[in-house]
Amino acid sequence: MIISTSPQRPDDIVVSVPAGTPAEVRAAAEAARKVQPDWLDAGAAARAAALGRAADAVQAAAAELTELAVREVGKPLAEARGEIARSVSILRYYAQQPFEEVGAVHSPSGAGLLFTTRRPRGVAGLITPWNFPFAIPLWKAAPALAYGNAVLLKPAEQASGCALRLHDLLAPVLPAGLFSVLPGDGDTGRAVAEEADVVSFTGSTAVGRTVVAAAAQRGIPVQAEMGGQNPAIVLPDADLPAAARSIAAAVAGYAGQKCTATKRVLVVGDPEPFTEALVAAVRSLVVGDPAREDVSVGPVIDAAARDRVLAAAESAGPAGGRVLTGGVSAGNAGWFVAPTVVSGLPADHPLECDEVFGPICSVNGVASLDEAISRANSVQQGLVAGLYTRDLGSALAAVHRLAAGMIKVNAPTTGVDFYLPFGGTKASGYGSKEQGKAAADLYTSVHTVTVEAG
Repeated sequence: MIISTSPQRPDDIVVSVPAGTPAEVRAAAEAARKVQPDWLDAGAAARAAALGRAADAVQAAAAELTELAVREVGKPLAEARGEIARSVSILRYYAQQPFEEVGAVHSPSGAGLLFTTRRPRGVAGLITPWNFPFAIPLWKAAPALAYGNAVLLKPAEQASGCALRLHDLLAPVLPAGLFSVLPGDGDTGRAVAEEADVVSFTGSTAVGRTVVAAAAQRGIPVQAEMGGQNPAIVLPDADLPAAARSIAAAVAGYAGQKCTATKRVLVVGDPEPFTEALVAAVRSLVVGDPAREDVSVGPVIDAAARDRVLAAAESAGPAGGRVLTGGVSAGNAGWFVAPTVVSGLPADHPLECDEVFGPICSVNGVASLDEAISRANSVQQGLVAGLYTRDLGSALAAVHRLAAGMIKVNAPTTGVDFYLPFGGTKASGYGSKEQGKAAADLYTSVHTVTVEAG
C-alpha cells in the first residue's frame, strides 16, 4: 500500500492506494501499445489539439493543484503557483512540437531522393520524483506524447496524489490507455522500465544507475537525471549583498529540495564579508507552514530527510568545520529544519562531495578563480554551477572551464527554462538532454531514407 502524507502535518494522509503490481504494469503497457499507432496516425494537428486541451485543463484547475502541491510535498505557496503555471506553459509549448520538421532533405549522389525522418519509440516509461510533482512528469510526458508515443508514468510515492490528479485531468482529453499513472514502489518502477520502449528517470544517483543498467541490458534508450552537488563561485568584484540573497534562496528555497540547489559556495579572496552577508540572508528566510504567503522554506519531505540534514550539520565539528547558522530542527510539528550554513570543511568531507537533499550548504574561501574552478569540478556530479562577478572576462573564462551541464552567471543555480536543454555531465546525467527540442532525441529515433529512380 502506498500512503502519502503531508510533510508539514505528518498525520494528514493525502492519499492511500495499492502499489501497482508487475501484472498491472504489463496490462497498462499492452493497452498503451494498442492505442499508440492510432495516436500517431491521427496526425500532428490532432496531437497538438489534445495537448492544448490538456493545458486548458491544468490551467482551469490551477488553484486546486497549487493547494495539492503545498499539502502533499510541502512546496511553498509561491513556488507551487509557479510550478503550475510552468506546467501549463510546458503543455502549450509541446502542443506546437508536432508541427516542427521531423527530418531533413539532402542532396543525393545521383537521381532520386535522400532524406531523414523521425519515428516515436512506442511506449515511454517515466519514473519521476516528488519535488516537482507536476512539472517533471509533464516535461517528460508532453514531448513523449507530442512525438507520438504512449506514456506509463510511475511517480514517487510521496507525490502519488498529485500524479493521480494529473491523470484525472489529462485522461479525458487523450485516447483511453494512452497515458497511465501507476503509483507504486521500487517493484512498480522496475516493471515500468521492463515494459517500456524508452525510459526517462529523475531521482537519486543510486537508483538512476540501476535504471540505466536495466535499460542497457534490454538495449532500449534511457535518460537519467541524477542530481547535483552544485557550486556557486563568488569573485571579489561581485555585488556581495545581491549575490548573498541569490545564493541563500538557491540553498534553502523549498527547503533545498531541488537537484539544482546550491550546495557549495566558494569565495575567492577574503571570505568573511560575503560569508556574513550569506548567513544574514539565510537567517532572513521565513521557515514555516508552506501554505503561508510569506514562507519560502517549508518542511523537508520526511523524517529521514530531516535526520540526514541534521547529521550532516553535526558532522562538521569533528572535521574542523563550524555551523554558522541552523543545524537544528525548526520546532514545528512537521519535518522542519532550520536553513544551515557550514564553513571550514575540507574538500573531501562528505558534505562537500555528496548531495544532501535539504536546506544546507558549505562556504569556503579560496585563493583564486583557478582554485575555485578546480574545487568546483572536483566532485563526481556536474549538473549546474554558478558564478557571481561583474567582470565579463572572468565570467567567460569560467563558462568554458566549469564541468557542468548548465552554468549561471549572476543568477541562482536553481531555475531552468523549459524550452532549453536540461541535464548534467558526469554522474549527474546519463543519455540525452531533457526539455526543449532536445527531447526529440530521446523520444524519437532517426531514420535515413534513400529513394532512387526506378
